[in-house]
Amino acid sequence: MIRILLIFMLLFPFYGCKEKAPKPQPQVQKVRPSEAKREQAAPQVEEKKVEAETYTYNPSGRKDPFLSIIEATKKEKEVEKKKKVSKPTEAFDVNDIKIIAIAWEGDRYYAMVRLPDGKFFTLKEGMTIGLYGGKVVKIDSNTVVVREFIKDYKGDIKPRDTILKLRKEEGE
Repeated sequence: MIRILLIFMLLFPFYGCKEKAPKPQPQVQKVRPSEAKREQAAPQVEEKKVEAETYTYNPSGRKDPFLSIIEATKKEKEVEKKKKVSKPTEAFDVNDIKIIAIAWEGDRYYAMVRLPDGKFFTLKEGMTIGLYGGKVVKIDSNTVVVREFIKDYKGDIKPRDTILKLRKEEGE
């Protein structure tokens, strides 16, 4: 058994060696005299060369299909942040704003807030606040409710209420 295996292993490398096949000779077409006369008699028609159409892709105004969806949403948020804001209270996210004090006069409430840049402002109901154009919906003795309209993962615009508390309770 070992002998057969040894012989097989010695002959196997030479199995693929063969003589090279001869190159095929080019074939010459024979033309009949009657066909040659027809070709000479026929008027020569110039062939029109058709130029290949070229297409150039212009990506301006389109999303990059190879960019990660997560990176694309981050870039969109950065663009939204860079938008011109008319008021300083619209330059920061609502969750970054801290309530310092709440005052009232009769049945109207006012809230003093501190922005992340250290500036203080007074809010009243109906004012615009936050990056997404949120409106102050309600101010009471301990909380400020801000309603923002934000796109969800499907692209639908839905309201989101954020409650800012004067004093954060333990455990939050």
